[in-house]
Amino acid sequence: MPIKNILFILGAFMLLSSFERTTAIDAPKTKKGMVKVTIMYPNDDGKTFDMDYYSTNHMPMLANVMGDSLKFYEIDKGISGRTPDEPIPYLAIGYLYFDTLSAYQNSFGPNAEKIVGDIPNYTNIQPVVQISEVIQ
Repeated sequence: MPIKNILFILGAFMLLSSFERTTAIDAPKTKKGMVKVTIMYPNDDGKTFDMDYYSTNHMPMLANVMGDSLKFYEIDKGISGRTPDEPIPYLAIGYLYFDTLSAYQNSFGPNAEKIVGDIPNYTNIQPVVQISEVIQ
C-alpha cells in the first residue's frame, strides 16, 4: 500500500477519534425531568472518606447492580469551603441520574442492603440523601 494511502487512513482515523472524544465530553447528559439522587458526605471532626475506594469500587458496584436504570453517575471531591479559612462542608458528593423516580426506586430497593452495606468500607459518615427533579 502506498505511503500516501496509509497517511490518509491514519489522518482520517485521528480526525474521527478526535470528533468522537469531543462530542462525548461536550454532549449534555442531563435532561429536564430526569431524577437526580444526591448523596452528600458532610465533613466534621473525626470523619473519614476513602475517595479511591468510593470511585473505583463502590460507585462502579452501585452502577452494576442498578443496571440500565442508572443513566450515569458523577462524583465530586470537596477541596475548599467558601473562603480559605472555612473547612470543606462535604468531603464528597455523589450524583445518580435516572429517567424517573420509579426507575430509581425499583433499582435501589432490591439492592439497598448491598449498597448500604458497603458504606463502612469507605467512610464513617452517615450520608445525607436528597432526590430532585432536574429543571434545567
